[in-house]
Amino acid sequence: MQLPGALDAVWPVLVEVAPRVARIAVFIGIGVFLANVAVGFGLVEKIAAFSKYLTRPANLPDEVGTAIVTTAASTTAGYGMLADFRESGRLNDAETLIAVTMNTFFGFVQHIFTFYAPVLIPILGLEVGLLYVGARAAIALGITIAGVLAGAMLLSRGPAGDRPATAAVDGGVETPDDGSVPDHDIDDGDDEESPAAVVRTAAEKTWPKLKRIVPRLALVYVVVTLLVRTQDLRAVTGIAEPLTALLGLPGASLPVIAVFAFDTTAGAATIAPMIGGTFTPRTAVATMLLGGIVSFAVSTFKRSIPFQYGIWGPAFGSKVIVVNTALKVVFIAAALAVLLVPV
Repeated sequence: MQLPGALDAVWPVLVEVAPRVARIAVFIGIGVFLANVAVGFGLVEKIAAFSKYLTRPANLPDEVGTAIVTTAASTTAGYGMLADFRESGRLNDAETLIAVTMNTFFGFVQHIFTFYAPVLIPILGLEVGLLYVGARAAIALGITIAGVLAGAMLLSRGPAGDRPATAAVDGGVETPDDGSVPDHDIDDGDDEESPAAVVRTAAEKTWPKLKRIVPRLALVYVVVTLLVRTQDLRAVTGIAEPLTALLGLPGASLPVIAVFAFDTTAGAATIAPMIGGTFTPRTAVATMLLGGIVSFAVSTFKRSIPFQYGIWGPAFGSKVIVVNTALKVVFIAAALAVLLVPV
């Protein structure tokens, strides 16, 4: 049967895309459910429990380890603790900046369970997904280690009596979570739940996330597949050739980077069909990391400024943003250099 007009061109694309979206939806549903179960049973906190051992080499009070552990479950709560330490005089500005830097890897840990494993790896496939998540983990770990080294070199540990007593900590600051990837649903509650209640809560959280992610993914897949079929991407993105040639990346990197600037999930969905053809696994990951750098400019205005200014105030919040952004750019550049070295 001949389909009228545009539907005649779109129908084959829908037939091609539907099984892919369905497979991803199943994996995302399973992954999000297991992620919420892990959070509900406290697995995230157990994984990050060793963070307190980083505070002493960095010449920070042991209590800061509590904030770093908390960051693995909730960025908002972890930053709220550090803000309380600073306001109570337990930490000065330099110590707080170093503690925030050390938080980086532990903030990344929560996203492994809530975003990277259940959402991004199913979209990108196992090889590229693990390579990308591994690169992001190495970047986050490098920043955390840089924070420890900065504390060891720049801070001095005084007698215990030199520090004022720590005030009561309130981890319930009502501000949005801040991060290089999109918002994630995390259970921040401290109430003890039965195993059945944890599983029930995890199931209740899974469906809303699927309703938010899957329609957007379906739309992106349809649009991208249509573009791949009907457009010469190298011609459309010819303006990017000087930069992409410098880095050894395909011209098709530019639209991927542009999408990544606004939405990490959609950016991954955009590049996924081109892996193995236009992109190798290494160039795909390098392109996504470049997209992460561009996204800092967008996320700074959308999330970082409101969040950091709300926690710290404009003056110190600006310092936190500058330090975070500078370190991310430096370590992403280092990761790009490693990825793009000829093998």
